[in-house]
Amino acid sequence: MRELPVRAARWSALHPWRAIVGWLVFVVVCLGLGAAVGTHSASTEDYRVGEAGRAEAMAAEGHLQRKPVEQVLVSAKGGAPDRRGIDAAAHEVAARMRTLPEVESVAAPRTAHHGRTPVVMVEVTMKGAELDARQHVGPLQAQTAAVQRSHPQLVVEETGGPSISQGVDAQRGSDLALSEAITLPATLITLLLAFGSLVMAVVPLLLALSSIAAALGLSMLASHLFPDAGVGTNVIILIGLAVGVDYTLFYLKREREERARSGGRLGPEAVVELAAATSGRAVVVSGLAVAVSTATLYLAADVIFSSLATGTIVVVLVAVASSLTVLPAVLVKTGQRAERRAQRRAGAPGPRWQRAARTGRNGAGRGGRVWAALTRPASRRPVLTLAVSVLLLLALSAPLAGLKLVEMGRDTHSREVPAMRTYDRLNAAFPEHRATHQVVVRARADRAEAVAGALTELGRRTQADPLFTGRPRLRTSEDRRISVLELSVPYLGNSAQARTSLDHLRSTYLPATVGRIPGAEAGVTGDVARTTDYPAHQSAKLPLVIGALLLVTFVMTALAFGSVVLGLLGVALNLLSASAALGLLVLVFQGTWAEGMLGFHSTGSIGSRVPLFLFVILFGLSMDYQVFVVSRIREAVLRGVPTRQAVLDGIGSSAAVVTSAAVVMVTVFASFVFLHLIEMKQIGFVLAAAVLLDAFIIRILVLPAAMTLLGEASWWPARGLRRTRRTAPVPVGVG
Repeated sequence: MRELPVRAARWSALHPWRAIVGWLVFVVVCLGLGAAVGTHSASTEDYRVGEAGRAEAMAAEGHLQRKPVEQVLVSAKGGAPDRRGIDAAAHEVAARMRTLPEVESVAAPRTAHHGRTPVVMVEVTMKGAELDARQHVGPLQAQTAAVQRSHPQLVVEETGGPSISQGVDAQRGSDLALSEAITLPATLITLLLAFGSLVMAVVPLLLALSSIAAALGLSMLASHLFPDAGVGTNVIILIGLAVGVDYTLFYLKREREERARSGGRLGPEAVVELAAATSGRAVVVSGLAVAVSTATLYLAADVIFSSLATGTIVVVLVAVASSLTVLPAVLVKTGQRAERRAQRRAGAPGPRWQRAARTGRNGAGRGGRVWAALTRPASRRPVLTLAVSVLLLLALSAPLAGLKLVEMGRDTHSREVPAMRTYDRLNAAFPEHRATHQVVVRARADRAEAVAGALTELGRRTQADPLFTGRPRLRTSEDRRISVLELSVPYLGNSAQARTSLDHLRSTYLPATVGRIPGAEAGVTGDVARTTDYPAHQSAKLPLVIGALLLVTFVMTALAFGSVVLGLLGVALNLLSASAALGLLVLVFQGTWAEGMLGFHSTGSIGSRVPLFLFVILFGLSMDYQVFVVSRIREAVLRGVPTRQAVLDGIGSSAAVVTSAAVVMVTVFASFVFLHLIEMKQIGFVLAAAVLLDAFIIRILVLPAAMTLLGEASWWPARGLRRTRRTAPVPVGVG
């Protein structure tokens, strides 16, 4: 494994066109295979967790599971309400819907008075599973639009789970297009500033985009093992652009340094091989660290996290492969092109890249001195620097004490989706449709009468509870083994009142009624139960995932550098940056003061998936910086430089490229703040904040201060590292 980057670079340098064409073929084949097999999307069953999931499974066993439902509202547009016209339009809607093959049943129109304006609702139940309905809701929407055209004096509009999901998907697509429109130019500008060359700026971007394309195809194949929860494309673009550019950036930076160091005595092939022996190995270690760290998400036993993990692992490994195979070939071809161009210039003193090496225009010298000066306080006053930096990070972490996690459900979607605005009007006119509990009971068929009596008594008790509304509805399966009681709640599913009603059901009403029937198995599911049980499920899995993540981070760092001390230090620094970033997230998104700046409406909470996703992804991505920076320090130690000075040299030589890489990552992540989905906004913000803190406080201040204080103990148990490798002609560390 240690020699793999060098062997790959050597072959690629000797056969550049084969490597380039081979990579393009690989990308095309990945996309072709992915398109051929398609994406296996997660089903309703894949999302079931907790008591709500068990209850849903029981209901499905009796064919009493929830069906996709659409609601069509008919009301007056303005002026005096035309009740006769409203009723006629509602009956026309019902008649049209009954003719559609996608429709299972249509309920009789129901009337409610919102203020002085009558509103009529037609409820349409669709065939098939809940998650699939958004793909088939188009014909229903077409019929609604047709009724609206025939009744221009009325407002005829449609909402429901399928319509909302379809609208959110369309909004997500436009959001991603906006994100790419922001990210790609910003990344190109950053790379131009870093390299001063359009060619060298375009290369990382093109390789990252090709890696994303290949990963999208491979993720379609992988979805047949780990179903796609609809977030795979998002995470592949988000992570792929960040790490793809980063890995290429690290390699390019080292190639330029080796070219300058050779003073023109080595050709492009030899220079690329030297870069592969250092940064190439760092890229492999970093990529493996990200992949292994992300794999801990599978321990969460959740389809969404499994989908996130699969997308991240695939795109990271593809990015590593591109930097080890096609990148050396591209660098060799650009180097040869520069040589030929220089030879054609009469009187030219040598190839442009050789002149840049002699004059120091590669940016290594001046940039290294600047960053060495910035890190000098950590060397001269390490105790003060470490204390101030850690106190700052702990202060940023303080808001974590008020962290409130919730499942970001339907009620948190942007109101720019038309179906969501209709949804609000539906809730206002028909409050009993805001949330519904389903009490599911499974028992032997000979106890069906006892179950029905207990559920009837349960419904009677809820009638006296102001947290419930409407009449209970009892259904029983044909084999009389499964019974479902539906109870309406006049509050939104994410409200405190709705959660209290669920607690009343589970802790009081259910044990006092159905709980007294021997052998009966019962559970509560529905809108409120789903959004309650999911965060609870994640909280239960969090210690396992975080524990595994800490262990993986420690082991990967310790193995990379042969140092237990650096392994423990890496864990501590990652915890600091992740906690500080989460504290910032709570400060910004749980309050209302930043709503105008970031374009969101605060829910007073954080999405339940965000903290775990942050920890896993940040621990993986921070290994990029940890490996790249510490490997530079280690190289200096191998040359016989004392650790205190090696810290300055290593940080000074790597800080500029780490900063450029961090700017690219922050740009990519921050672009997600412009998305409408509140949970994606939070993920983008917290990852951008975490990378900023990690690159500019952890790696520039905390890490050098800590290693300066530790001195030679940083490399324990390899205490003889500097002595045994003092005479090594070429550094052979991980980076």
